[in-house]
Amino acid sequence: MKRRRAELIGYDPAGAWEKESDRVEDLFDDRNPAGITWINLNYLDVEAVNTLAKKYRIHPLTVEDILDTEQRPKAEQFDDYIFITLKAIHRKDENHDFEQISIILKEDTVLTFQETPADNFNGIRKRIINDAGRARRAGADYLAYSLMDSVVDEYFAVLDTLSDEIENFGERAGDAGGRDFIVDFQEIRRDLLRLRRAILPLRDSSNHLVHCESNLIHAELLPFLKDLHDNTIRASDMVDSNRELMADVMDVNFAAVSGRTNRIMKVLTIISTIFIPLTFIVGVYGMNFSRMPELQSRYGYPLIWAVMIGIAAGMLIFFKRRRWI
Repeated sequence: MKRRRAELIGYDPAGAWEKESDRVEDLFDDRNPAGITWINLNYLDVEAVNTLAKKYRIHPLTVEDILDTEQRPKAEQFDDYIFITLKAIHRKDENHDFEQISIILKEDTVLTFQETPADNFNGIRKRIINDAGRARRAGADYLAYSLMDSVVDEYFAVLDTLSDEIENFGERAGDAGGRDFIVDFQEIRRDLLRLRRAILPLRDSSNHLVHCESNLIHAELLPFLKDLHDNTIRASDMVDSNRELMADVMDVNFAAVSGRTNRIMKVLTIISTIFIPLTFIVGVYGMNFSRMPELQSRYGYPLIWAVMIGIAAGMLIFFKRRRWI
């Protein structure tokens, strides 16, 4: 886990540099006045967020949304900046952690706020420093797009993993007695539900950015935003497909459980049916009336046993011929 820090990257076509500090105030003198400045706060601290908000004239409502980690993904347009919030997902062991990412796009500055000190944007940072791709020759709007695109790419990686796991569940669906199946299945279902809650609003946000009339988004970026919007639609479709596949897997499991229950009930019913006449005979001869002739018979006891065994055998043969067993 990375430590809590504020990070700055300044760049233009000629070069790039970076600086980090425990205090966000230490970065203000190192911003790039002639190019693009990217300040990333990889933790949420009220004082640090307010310091950045005061420096860059961020509306108090935006500050509230940044600090509210349960915020619904959205994109909002203000006078001199665009605010975007979305959910990033990270795979940790067998679980998936969700983190809120907030992005503020200004004319020559991008501010990002992470919920936890994870290294979400290391790939973008390396491309800027190493001058790989178009980042150094593009504007701040392209940087904001790249940050969103990296989050959506992670969605696809997680969705592919979940698809493989759901296929494995399909093979396990016939195991009617497995409690682990239900526990693991509910975890996958919960992850898909959280992914759906993250992707559907982001689809609307990306569509809003495509049609946004703002000087902060240049015409050259529109094809990239349209591609981002298409990717969010495709991710949404993958979530729906996986949910449908999970419903099919659960139907198979329910059918297996029902079949197993029916087989158990069938065996118990046959046993009960066989013992009904046997219980009747035993009940009759258990009444202890003094004038029951069979009680005095020398062969009464073995005869009753023979009758009961014969009844049981006859019923089993009858059930077998009717294909009930």
